[in-house]
Amino acid sequence: MQFDEQEVMKAFRIYMELAKSGRAEAEQTKLYENDDRIRGLVDRFAAESDCVVIAAGEQLMLIPLARLSPFHMSNDALKKNYLKAGALNADLYLLYVAVIVWIGAFYDSYQTAEPIRSFLSMDEWLNLMRDKMEGIKERGEEQLQQDSVDHAYRWSDIVKRWDAIDDIKEGAKRQSGQTNSRLSFLDSVRRFLLDQELALEVGVNELGLNEKTKIVVQRYFMETEYNRGILEFLYGYANQREEEDQNHASDF
Repeated sequence: MQFDEQEVMKAFRIYMELAKSGRAEAEQTKLYENDDRIRGLVDRFAAESDCVVIAAGEQLMLIPLARLSPFHMSNDALKKNYLKAGALNADLYLLYVAVIVWIGAFYDSYQTAEPIRSFLSMDEWLNLMRDKMEGIKERGEEQLQQDSVDHAYRWSDIVKRWDAIDDIKEGAKRQSGQTNSRLSFLDSVRRFLLDQELALEVGVNELGLNEKTKIVVQRYFMETEYNRGILEFLYGYANQREEEDQNHASDF
């Protein structure tokens, strides 16, 4: 397909704005959505950087799809900005799991496309994390070693990091991120979600999904190609436990 110089420059300006700020505003969004040729060019520019362009409301957003993308936030940057000094890779993966659990709380299974709730409180998030960590531990060390190979997540180390976090101060009304507690850790994850515009603060200690996250979930979050089976591991096993509990209850 041949493009004239004007089309190429229009598409390139949209891409450069996305590359610079991660987003493009209403006028460029309208051009992207209404002109198939320009949209195709912008998408090709993004693909060269291992990214995808999504339209959320009146904005375009540039989403990196691979770790090698120049727009992907590095592990070192994540540790520096959102975790405590001396954070290990296990702390970083625990952050990833906390994000997965937070997003998963909005859906009634890992294969549904529409959220079933409008917000999640910090206390509910904490309880869900506890449940998931306990469920993971029940699989046993030998099985977790195999799961770690399958998912490229060191599950044993993740659980150990969770267990090591002191939860004595979890009764505090507000966690500033300075105390070594599980709520404090989730507060750091909350800051990450808000900074990356993946969440909306809808009330005191309450977070909701925004349009950007809903679109990412619909297109990529549920796909094994991108989540490497981690969602099935977290939620499929939880469903299995619920079925077993129901079967045991029916025996009485």
